[in-house]
Amino acid sequence: MSNQSVIKFAQELLVSEDPGTISPAMISAKIDQVLAFQPAWREGFDLDAAIAELVRRFSVWVGTDSTIRNDEGHRPWLEASRKSDWRYWQRYREYLEARMSLAAVDGLDRSTDMILGMLEDPLRDGAWDRRGLVVGHVQSGKTGNYTGLICKAADAGYKIIIVLAGLHNNLRSQTQMRLDEGFLGYETRPIADDIREIGVGLVDRDPSIRPNYVTNRTNNGDFSTARANTLGITPEQRPWLFVVKKNKTVLERLLGWVRHHVADAQDENGRKIVKRLPLLLIDDEADHASVDTGEQIFDEDGNPDPEHQPTAINSLTRKIVHTFSRSAYVGYTATPFANIFIHERGETKEEGPDLFPSAFIVNLAAPSSYVGPAQIFGLRSTAGRTPGLPLYREVDDHMSEDGRNGWMPHTHRNGYAPRSDRETGIPATLEAAIDSFLIACAVRRLRGQGDAHSSMLVHVTRFTSVQKIVHQKVEEYILSLRQRLGRQIGHEDAEARLGQLWLADFVPTSQASAESFGTLAGDAVLPAWPDVLEAIRLIIADIDVRMINGTAKDALDYADQTGPGLKVIAIGGDKLSRGLTLEGLCVSYFLRTSKMYDTLMQMGRWFGYRPGYIDLCRLYTTGELAGWFGHIADAAEELREEFDLMAASGATPREYGLKVQSHPVLLVTSRLKMRSAKSFMLSFSGQVSETITLFTDETVLKRNLDAATDLVRRLGEGEDNPERRRGDGIQRWQGRLWNNVAATDVIAFLNSYRTHPEAYKVNSVLLAEFITKMNLVNELTSWTVAVVGGGRGVSHPLAEGLDVAMLRRSSDGVEGRYSIGRLLSPRDEALDLDKDEWDAAMAITTSGWKPDPARSRSVESPSDPSGPAIRRVRGEGMDGQGGHPERGLLLIYLLDPAEAGRNVPAGLPPVVAFGISFPASESGTKVEYKVNNVAWMQEYGGAD
Repeated sequence: MSNQSVIKFAQELLVSEDPGTISPAMISAKIDQVLAFQPAWREGFDLDAAIAELVRRFSVWVGTDSTIRNDEGHRPWLEASRKSDWRYWQRYREYLEARMSLAAVDGLDRSTDMILGMLEDPLRDGAWDRRGLVVGHVQSGKTGNYTGLICKAADAGYKIIIVLAGLHNNLRSQTQMRLDEGFLGYETRPIADDIREIGVGLVDRDPSIRPNYVTNRTNNGDFSTARANTLGITPEQRPWLFVVKKNKTVLERLLGWVRHHVADAQDENGRKIVKRLPLLLIDDEADHASVDTGEQIFDEDGNPDPEHQPTAINSLTRKIVHTFSRSAYVGYTATPFANIFIHERGETKEEGPDLFPSAFIVNLAAPSSYVGPAQIFGLRSTAGRTPGLPLYREVDDHMSEDGRNGWMPHTHRNGYAPRSDRETGIPATLEAAIDSFLIACAVRRLRGQGDAHSSMLVHVTRFTSVQKIVHQKVEEYILSLRQRLGRQIGHEDAEARLGQLWLADFVPTSQASAESFGTLAGDAVLPAWPDVLEAIRLIIADIDVRMINGTAKDALDYADQTGPGLKVIAIGGDKLSRGLTLEGLCVSYFLRTSKMYDTLMQMGRWFGYRPGYIDLCRLYTTGELAGWFGHIADAAEELREEFDLMAASGATPREYGLKVQSHPVLLVTSRLKMRSAKSFMLSFSGQVSETITLFTDETVLKRNLDAATDLVRRLGEGEDNPERRRGDGIQRWQGRLWNNVAATDVIAFLNSYRTHPEAYKVNSVLLAEFITKMNLVNELTSWTVAVVGGGRGVSHPLAEGLDVAMLRRSSDGVEGRYSIGRLLSPRDEALDLDKDEWDAAMAITTSGWKPDPARSRSVESPSDPSGPAIRRVRGEGMDGQGGHPERGLLLIYLLDPAEAGRNVPAGLPPVVAFGISFPASESGTKVEYKVNNVAWMQEYGGAD
């Protein structure tokens, strides 16, 4: 505790200093001042660890949040004077300042002010209902954000606060513990006599402001029948907190209690309602279980069927909100796809409106200390993927090549017994992952982080029976190591293996992390190997191997742990896949096979904050899953980029919802959530389609080369090596460009070209059909076509007088395909814009750009217009005037297969790749994408 107190007060002394002048020497001097006031804190104080923590905190910067809102019927109310005596928030802020950088706390203060201000003033009379959605990066601190929102809402006058916290007891219990610390200030126990103050309760101990609680932190602490029968709420000053599971029985109990014990009026239909107490309902993981997956019918005027019966959790959540005449609903999620598919006009008599975020959607930016998908897997670019932190290690020894045999095959069922021919009974990669965890724990101890928790996650199967065997084998492996290293009997092989891992992996990884990701890695220094080995001998006795199967005790002893931190290897499955936080997660071993964007994203427990030990973290997973996480990072980035542009232009949540619903990338979210059994209706308007997954089959490549050659011959002469004025300079392209090309020529090319079945966003036949349908409404009728050369590549004669310099792009190395990062650059996508249009797209890009370190480490604004801005200007014109929705852009490239690298055979013909940039359109034209259930399940695995 003394370390934390010294850091808090030293941080306050440093706030007034110029951030550019803060150095380790200055920090040390401030710490000396604090210790002069409190000499007792010197005992056990770790000066180096405190200096390192403060250096990290003062190097943190926080990105800018982005908001789309609809203020219809809303009255602005939140002013600085209203916050002057907000004690719940003040004590939470002080609690956070001991644990976080002031920049991060200020960022949370700003974002919670913004969210609360878009809700209604709880003191406002009359009926009101505000619904919003907060989108944060995975494991980026959403719980901390809504805890801050709850504190401020209680200060402002919200009286009933309900938090819907996951589907399982362990997540509900963990959320209750977090709110005990951050809002209530004391431990919630079944018997309330023994008040044990914790968290904010130690900052401000005044019992007169202590909020009331209904649910408690125990495994069975959810809202119960016994509690419902004895609980009565009187209109008093202090707010009431309920933390409940998304469970039909629990929510029915809660709804019944609200109607019978809290309701104080009736509406015109005789329905019991609550008028005197305003409600704030926080829906954690709002895309999970809360979305109505039944299909609601609408008549030709767009009016919903009032007798529609929604799915249970959705129905009960809406009924609870609908029972309060003054209510605010805020969903929190990292994967908003399903929420945006909620119909904005969905409504029934009993449930009231559906949970569409009609008032606002907020995209939270992350602090620069956050490590997310873009930091680990990079983002796709024309030069391949941008490099990520060097923490990923490929797992390729868990099953046979056909996926049917081995230790953990794809197709295993409940009751399967994992088999390995190794003495330990587990694959070599899992042994290496466990060894890495031991090294990480040891180094953390030597860096002064021994009192912090450290965790390892093993997520390889959803079946409890299989998890038990994995648990047994991992425990046996740890026991064997404990005996050898602890007793120094037969220890030579184990020590040699650990030493080799240290030299081959940890030393170069820490060095690379510091060189390329200095902001995240800091100046963390690796200790000497003999010290690490000695620390491993000391800590191996503390390693605890656990199964996580849904009870609170499994994962949640952290809260009650004092002294040295827990060192836990958690073996789990679906119970670990949503929301549950494993404190100090260092190593993950992950083999889950689902490819749903939202399901996979939520499983990324390894994203988050790793101060002072990011260089020690490891993610062991398959090459295929690493590729899918790359897709996720790209999809999330595309949606956030579109969101920022719409926020800058004043769009409403409904307009954003319509935009996202046509996004081809969302083919891979849960089909139930997309309310479609057999097919999807897709629009490509305002999108870019580019072939980044290509064939390595010679016959197909020749066919595609013929398709490009035929098109170029038909088009004849064009503009060679075009030049365009851009800003203050001139941009030049190699190749040839044609204007005013008929749509029939582009359609003929697409019908002749064969796209790879794994090119999820590009299907040439579907694109041809879409253009044909758009022609019926006089759109996409006149095309710009360009063959773009690549500079340094070998030339290939595509047609008479047209030698094309082939692009040099390396493949991702997966056998049977040639897969690259990005094909199009924004520079190429703007090729058909004139100077004024380019300037307009640049202005839109700059106005919508928000720095967010979870997406890019750069704080520099863009130098080229973004793809969405280019497509908007092309379709809608400048300031909404003079758009050209008839104008499409087709870009054709030749890739040099000789430069592709591994798994692309030698001697192949040039690989033709294309990109199409579609202008924005208001026509609403869509095409049908058909897929059968069997094919879907084979490709993407089960939904969550």
